[in-house]
Amino acid sequence: MQAVKAKKIVIFGLTVSSSWGNGHATLWRALLRSLASHGHDVVFFERDVPYYASTRDLHQGVGWELVLYRDWSDALPLAASAISDADVAIITSYCPDAQRAGELVLAAPHPLRVFYDLDTPVTLDRLDRGEAVEYLPRNGFADFDLVLSFTGGRALDELRARLGAKRALPLYGTVDAGIHVPVAPLPRYRADLSYLGTYAADRQEAVERLFVGAARACPAKRFVVGGSLYPREFPWSDNIWFLEHVPPPEHPAFYCSSNLTLNVTRGAMAKLGHCPSGRLFEAAACGTPILSDTWEGIETFFEPGREILLARSTEEAVDAMSVPPGELAKIGAAARERVLAEHTSDVRARQMMEAFQ
Repeated sequence: MQAVKAKKIVIFGLTVSSSWGNGHATLWRALLRSLASHGHDVVFFERDVPYYASTRDLHQGVGWELVLYRDWSDALPLAASAISDADVAIITSYCPDAQRAGELVLAAPHPLRVFYDLDTPVTLDRLDRGEAVEYLPRNGFADFDLVLSFTGGRALDELRARLGAKRALPLYGTVDAGIHVPVAPLPRYRADLSYLGTYAADRQEAVERLFVGAARACPAKRFVVGGSLYPREFPWSDNIWFLEHVPPPEHPAFYCSSNLTLNVTRGAMAKLGHCPSGRLFEAAACGTPILSDTWEGIETFFEPGREILLARSTEEAVDAMSVPPGELAKIGAAARERVLAEHTSDVRARQMMEAFQ
């Protein structure tokens, strides 16, 4: 593969500074670290909103620049200056100033104009419901040179047909393989089955079926949930332990303290398929055996039965917990090998740069 010339990349996104209540931050941290390590000059613009400011767990980039701004008028001079000599300008889904940043980017003559939808199933589901999608450009994607999607498969056809994308390519979730590695377990995270994820109503039915149901069926086993925004009325049981937030640096210890960890996909993403979560790759990189819900295309990322276990019912989740430890260890090791070969942030950074070419 030919070496890619270093580029200046300007990104307008949701947040990279706070990992609370969203999946964008950890993905961007891994990707930005890899882009910087390959010599690219990257600037990430983030509106300094109160919620993320109060939960901030990253204050500056390493090898890349984080620009926090109060409002768009505050950001505009800096953004215009950054774009003036940029090779690539990226707008992301859920960026609070996506439309205004998009207007600025589309008016600039020089950079490659890219939209990265990290929430494609949600975008399409909201359009199906007739809802306004505040981060979509007024003219859809027709004026962008490239659309990247966190979701592959038939979602790419939808982006072309419904939103006018001229060129749509998948850029899936990723993991920083330098951070997510097998580590020693910690007693506070010890679990027979764990689940790490922000509360989402469209995941709740599957969480109750595969996690809460298994906890009730196995009262002698220990179940651990890590994540924010869980309501008081969540159906807790005496053998479920709850952690409101697991800091990203402790994700490896959380996973490695589990005999088995659960992945549950949001409803719209499961319906569309081909949308692996970043958490899925994190756990696999740590060598932790994974139990996942099922969705179209999952076999593209992991081989069921050899690299991952799948469950549709409480009974199947309980059966997965009964797999002998030696077999679980083999599944975890195979998943880690697959992730290191195909799903690291270095791999995604190269795929991103190839898409830019």
